[in-house]
Amino acid sequence: MTEANQPAIDAAMAVMATHIAGLNARDNDAIADSLHFPHYRLASGQIQVWETKESYLDDFYARAGDGWSRSQWDSLDVMAAAADKVHLDVRFTRFNGDGAAMGHFRSLWVITREDGRWAAKLRSSFAA
Repeated sequence: MTEANQPAIDAAMAVMATHIAGLNARDNDAIADSLHFPHYRLASGQIQVWETKESYLDDFYARAGDGWSRSQWDSLDVMAAAADKVHLDVRFTRFNGDGAAMGHFRSLWVITREDGRWAAKLRSSFAA
């Protein structure tokens, strides 16, 4: 990575901070603001496509599982960066209401700048 890509990396990290804060606050607008739509996810051999924020949010809460209370980023490592796109190697943990870990997962997130706005365009996840 070069210093020229640092603004893109900073923007990608801000997207991820917005996403996790919105997720844990159950702030649907903040979550949606961290994503581009359509939004894509590859998991369990299937590609899911969410055309709108409403369809994404309904599905997330069902996918997170019974007892999910919050999530945290364990690591956000830059794999590659360019002026309009950043690839992140992401590790995260989901927790239940008692604070016990429900699972540790790894994902590849692709954060892009579209029409001047940075947000997550797609990801490939090992989470269910």
